[in-house]
Amino acid sequence: MNIAILSYSYTGNNEALAESVARKLVAKHIKVTVRKPVTMVSIVLDMLFSRTPQVQPAPDSLRKYDLILFFGPVWMGKVASPLRMYINDLKQNPKPYGFLSISGGADGKNPKLSNELLQRTGKQPVILVDQHIADLLSPDNSTTRKETSAYKINEEDVNRLMKMAVERIKQFSVMDSI
Repeated sequence: MNIAILSYSYTGNNEALAESVARKLVAKHIKVTVRKPVTMVSIVLDMLFSRTPQVQPAPDSLRKYDLILFFGPVWMGKVASPLRMYINDLKQNPKPYGFLSISGGADGKNPKLSNELLQRTGKQPVILVDQHIADLLSPDNSTTRKETSAYKINEEDVNRLMKMAVERIKQFSVMDSI
């Protein structure tokens, strides 16, 4: 199976996980870049007004892959805007995809994430991992936004999350080959 791992990371956390999973699966890791600098103000405006920034590489560069795994943050309960162009492209060019995220979580779960992915692509992801930094820091839900925003996942976090992600990906791959 030809797998592309497409990642966008504002803090570096999703990038670290994407790199680790790509190495383990011997998959192509493609880093998304945004033409204009991303700031907290641009993030809020993108989310409020459903803006989609110009990104590189172009979405059509992913068409040769059998499975696309998106790694990126969830902002204000929604897919980070730099990944939207690629996710939207799956509606016209469907293929199996997964969405794996490490994001804050200080404000709670992201109950609308699965539905947003369905609306943008026309089908549910075959793999969905919505890991919250708040859960890594404190099991009692007392973590603040400031703490989650500043947290950099460590090697132990990366290895544990990579193993979980790879196991889910392998489960999909086995099911897909039946």
